[in-house]
Formats: sequence, C-alpha cells, structure tokens
Amino acid sequence: MSVFEAVTNFFKQDNWHIEKHEDETAFYTNFGGEHGQWRCYGETRESPAQFVFYSLCPIHIPELKRQDISEFLTRANFDLVIGNFEFDLEDGEIRFKTSIDVEGSHLDFNLIKRLVYTNAVMMDQYLPGITAVAYGAVTPLEAIAKIENEV
Repeated sequence: MSVFEAVTNFFKQDNWHIEKHEDETAFYTNFGGEHGQWRCYGETRESPAQFVFYSLCPIHIPELKRQDISEFLTRANFDLVIGNFEFDLEDGEIRFKTSIDVEGSHLDFNLIKRLVYTNAVMMDQYLPGITAVAYGAVTPLEAIAKIENEV
C-alpha cells in the first residue's frame, strides 16, 4: 500500500473529511480543539516513504508582535520531543509540524493516529499562548509558564 493510501485510509476510518490537493499527494482537513479551529495540511512522499502533517495556526501574527512570537515559539520548541512549531517571519504564519519517514517499512493506523493527534493537541495546547502574546499584554515567558504549568 502506498503512503498516500495508508494516510487517506486512516482519515476515512477515523471519520475525518479530507479535501485532496490537486497534485494527488497532499490534502487539507479541519480540526476543532478546545481552544479553536484550524486548517490542517498533509503531504505524502512515496520515495522516500514520508508523511508530514501540519496544523496551520488560525491567526497570523501582526508585524509588531513577530519578535515576541519568535521568542514564544523558541521557548515552546525547546523541550518538545515530537514535532515543532515553524514561523514565517515574512507573513506571520505559524504552523505545527509532525512527520515520519518509513522508508523500508510501512505506515499503519496507529502510527498515523499518534502523528496526527499529537500535532493537533500541541496546536490546541499552545494556541491560547500564541493569542495572548500576539493580541494581549502577556510576555512570551509568562505565556509559556502558564501553558507548561497547566500540563
């Protein structure tokens, strides 16, 4: 079974609606968490056998807050074991990425589930901090402390 077939089968079995991208190796879907809703993007590669999944933060960061968000995301990424935040300094887009390389092996339902749900949970966990730093009077250190002390 191809990587794309394994991934799309997971989303069908787990009752997610996906919209295939025009290139037939990628797709979009939506996720609703406790702290918001956002688009997700998945991309598969057959050679090497890889799957990457992104949660696209539902807010774009105003230019004046990009330095603060950079600090916040750097602090958030520091102890993450699986996945990481990415930040486009040009347009203010934030996304969380998880990925797996299964060259010489195969993707199964449980591997995909852990990759996808870890991704969505991390975006949901850090979204209040992103929002507080971008639109509130909270420092990156205060926002991280609040999130990581609640876990």
